[in-house]
Amino acid sequence: MNIAVAGTGYVGLSLACLLSQHNTVHAVDIAPEKVDMINRGVSPIKDAEIERFLASGRLDLTATLDASAAYANAEFIVIATPTNYDDEHGSFDTSSIEAVLDIVREVNPEAYIIIKSTIPVGYTQDVSQRYPELNILFSPEFLREGKALYDNLHPSRIIVSVTDLTCDQDVEHANTFAHLLAESADEPADSIPVLVIQSSEAEAVKLFANTYLALRVSYFNELDTYAEMRGLSSENIIKGVCLDPRIGDGYNNPSFGYGGYCLPKDTKQLLANFENVPQNLIRAIVDANATRKAFIAKQIEARNPKLVGVYRLTMKEGSDNFRASSIFGVIDNLLNDGYRVLIYEPMSKQEDYAGCKITKDLDEFKQKCDVIVANRADDALADCSEKVYTRDLWHTS
Repeated sequence: MNIAVAGTGYVGLSLACLLSQHNTVHAVDIAPEKVDMINRGVSPIKDAEIERFLASGRLDLTATLDASAAYANAEFIVIATPTNYDDEHGSFDTSSIEAVLDIVREVNPEAYIIIKSTIPVGYTQDVSQRYPELNILFSPEFLREGKALYDNLHPSRIIVSVTDLTCDQDVEHANTFAHLLAESADEPADSIPVLVIQSSEAEAVKLFANTYLALRVSYFNELDTYAEMRGLSSENIIKGVCLDPRIGDGYNNPSFGYGGYCLPKDTKQLLANFENVPQNLIRAIVDANATRKAFIAKQIEARNPKLVGVYRLTMKEGSDNFRASSIFGVIDNLLNDGYRVLIYEPMSKQEDYAGCKITKDLDEFKQKCDVIVANRADDALADCSEKVYTRDLWHTS
């Protein structure tokens, strides 16, 4: 089957690698350097499985800048372009999706389009009405940064949705796409739960799932705040709480807040979708993240540092993502309170953030800073552990 994938971020590239095991896939991007890297078998993002798959040379995958040509011959067109949250408008910016739809309308309106980008509840139905000549489905992704292809190879579930469940042709194509994902996975296809549901329900599944994960992060962060303020052991309390099998031990390692590609924007979008619907909890999840960052900043300031060192801007170990990293909120709080900050980030292409110098010299960094702030502990800081402030209990993502 001929498939085009729009976007080569971690969602799009992981899907392109997955599907090109058994199908001809064209990955479309607007960045020449990314297209060149993929065609040379080099991953433009940090993901061990993607790196391994591209280097293998066994994929029927070609990256291209020519969107029209890629879409013109495709039976399925997967849209995995970024949809950043627009605070001014209170919603995701879906313009990148509509840019793809405009091209498909011109070159191949018969193709089935699968939106993989995260979108507001009701968007698929709305955009289907605005593009009545196109066949538009939605399939939420449930992937972790740095492990996107692994999660596609071992999916917890596959959900593909249609705007009208009485349309047999759409339901048939939804099942076909679900089969394409399942047959490319490493798990037995018949062991993977598959749901074909209405599009607004699938959109809600994505936002509620990520907001629940944000809730977990916020809950254990507030537990940690309580323990630190009361002089108690967060580790002992969390272990005792999580031994309850109804609670479990996922997403329970304290941090400086949730961040990354998905959780900050998805929680805000879900809150916006709650307009005129009674709620307290969703607002509290969004607000809790800002409260945690402010608390962390105050704990650092209590040490009276002359120069605060921030160790790494990345969200988690094994990721090269800086976007919406929780440490930025901590830095902003410190700067607002008049503290000087030096950042160590060897992967940054910038020389400063908000006037704070970014260095790649770890020895200089450790020597100059009075307090070193690390969202996640690192053995590289073992020789200056007395300076390190972290809430990481188990050195996990």
